[in-house]
Amino acid sequence: MAFSESNYRQNEKTILCVDDEPIIRNLCRDVLEEYRVLQAEDGFAAIKILEVEDVDLVLSDVMMPNLDGLALLQKVKEQHPDQAVILMTGYSDKDLVLKALKAGADDFINKPINILQLSTTVEKVFEKQKIRHELADLKRIDQLKSNFLGLISHKLKTPATAISLFIQNIAEGVESPDDDNFKQIVAMVQAETVHLEQLIQDLLYFSDVALQETALTLEPVDLLALAGQVVIALQPAAHRRKISLESFTEPQLPVEPLMLNPERIRFAVRAVLDNAIKFTPEGGTVSLEGKVEDKYFTLLIKDTGIGITPPELAKIFNKFYQVDPDHTGQVRGFGLGLFYARDFISRMGGQLSIESQPGEGSIATIQFPLSD
Repeated sequence: MAFSESNYRQNEKTILCVDDEPIIRNLCRDVLEEYRVLQAEDGFAAIKILEVEDVDLVLSDVMMPNLDGLALLQKVKEQHPDQAVILMTGYSDKDLVLKALKAGADDFINKPINILQLSTTVEKVFEKQKIRHELADLKRIDQLKSNFLGLISHKLKTPATAISLFIQNIAEGVESPDDDNFKQIVAMVQAETVHLEQLIQDLLYFSDVALQETALTLEPVDLLALAGQVVIALQPAAHRRKISLESFTEPQLPVEPLMLNPERIRFAVRAVLDNAIKFTPEGGTVSLEGKVEDKYFTLLIKDTGIGITPPELAKIFNKFYQVDPDHTGQVRGFGLGLFYARDFISRMGGQLSIESQPGEGSIATIQFPLSD
């Protein structure tokens, strides 16, 4: 039999035992009873299983017909470099061991199989795998931290430099209230000050979010009313950019409170609307529409902006990614709004998606299921 499954336990680690001898596969199954054990009679059968199953460890004989253990090891590592693999062999050939180690084998078990060695070797490899994952997570976190610190210094530098130069010019008597350009410069500095304040608020908010990994506290929320409040709050920003910000609802739309976290859903709606305003040219329109269909409450946020190319659309929910159509490197914000918006909405049981075409604007869809 090419593929069988035994001792299935939900949420347990999965081991794929590959050997052309059924007695060896059954021995591994019995010894490793605390794990979910899958069986394959040769390398080809193992590859087919790996295509459809999530396997934590491959435990394979070396000498097998059709596709031997070394060839299986190489194919597995080509597709999944981090896949843990233990080879079982009745030979003490040093060249074979070196080839296997170079190909990425995690450990070896000698045949005839010693039950204690089998159990302890599997435990040891799983422990090594856990340490590798923890190290990878630490490296990823360290890289994110470095990226974020670099981004912060870059984003804060522009407004801080503009304000500093203005104050320095006043102190040196370069700027005069009687100058025709003075009011324009003051307005620019005021705008930079507001932007700097917003950056600091965002930074504090994102820092708070990153430190809070606990489950969200949910309560009944009238999402349509909350979204309307966000629209009102963003009207000044839209007005400054000469953009029409509108809100629509279906006639007699039933108002059904949803179980949400008010702070997080407010952030998410604001982040999507703010993004639409940011990338809509002067004279454009941003609209928010609420509707109920197919047992879902849906918010549609449409804009007549510049649109997003397919390669960029695939990245917009990535941390720190920002669409920069003019390639200036001066896009405002930290590139975290959409990332956290989708994360919050997902954690509250909803979905956030964005459709867009260059030159045709974008449509963001926030959707939550209604209770029966």
